[in-house]
Amino acid sequence: MAKPRFRPDPDRDPVGPFLHFLMAECNVSPHTLAAYRSDLMRFLRWRKANAPGPLRSLDILSLSGYVEELGRQGLAASSIGRHLASLSTFFRYLVSEGKVADNLAKLLVAPAVWDRLPTVLGPAAVERMLAAPRPDTPMGRRDRAALETLYATGCRASEVVGLRAADVDLQTGLARCVGKGDKERWVPLGAKAIAALRAYLADRPGLVSRHPETRTLFVARSGRPLSRVGLWRIVKKSAAAAGLKGDVSPHTLRHSFATHLLAGGADLRAVQEMLGHASIATTQIYTRVEMSRLREVHAQFHPRGRPPVDPDAAR
Repeated sequence: MAKPRFRPDPDRDPVGPFLHFLMAECNVSPHTLAAYRSDLMRFLRWRKANAPGPLRSLDILSLSGYVEELGRQGLAASSIGRHLASLSTFFRYLVSEGKVADNLAKLLVAPAVWDRLPTVLGPAAVERMLAAPRPDTPMGRRDRAALETLYATGCRASEVVGLRAADVDLQTGLARCVGKGDKERWVPLGAKAIAALRAYLADRPGLVSRHPETRTLFVARSGRPLSRVGLWRIVKKSAAAAGLKGDVSPHTLRHSFATHLLAGGADLRAVQEMLGHASIATTQIYTRVEMSRLREVHAQFHPRGRPPVDPDAAR
């Protein structure tokens, strides 16, 4: 009787062929090869317990769990960074072999970046802040329109003060932003920002009457273009009026915009495009922010999320 023909498992992680590739094609040293093998064995042990199944089924959220596990094991930030570099090289090999479509590992954020997580306001805090300017004065309507534009578009402060009146199309609900490197992108405004801009634009001709040459959308009391410092003051004044503590800046609204979109289920690459990030790895930081918020909610409200009470301390 003929022996059954051997068929390799297509879903098995090809660590052996990868290591052979490094040795034969890349001519890495035995020490480097051993480091790669050690790093990938750790990954495979984690994957077997936490993310079994075909390699192609892995997503960025599950891979982020691996990074968290490395932190829980007490590895230094530099060691975690090395593990992620090894994993990224492995995934690059997998892409070249047609095992996966994308190198998701390159999107993972090392702990050195976690220390620079942005400050984010909750939706209710943003709502209070945006409602703070007085609606019965031209300057109050300008302030409301500027804040709504910051939060609706996620634009940088320089991009918002650089907007020209012609860059905003209220009919289509889009704004044309020019970002870093003079890269142009169109971003949605949303109903509330459109309403605030309509109210402000009715006042704008009177505000620029002394300087009709002003082309920027937002103007100072003098009728000249609103500066970044002027926008910063609007944000600070509105945050204080809303009772918000901490360092709230125009960039806080940008961070909040991105985090709230991802919390609502927005696609990461769509958020990258709206923010004008050159690299999706920068946008990936916001998924980490949202995960930290979820942990806080779990710890606060889940019956098994709170730490146990010390009976001696309760006496």
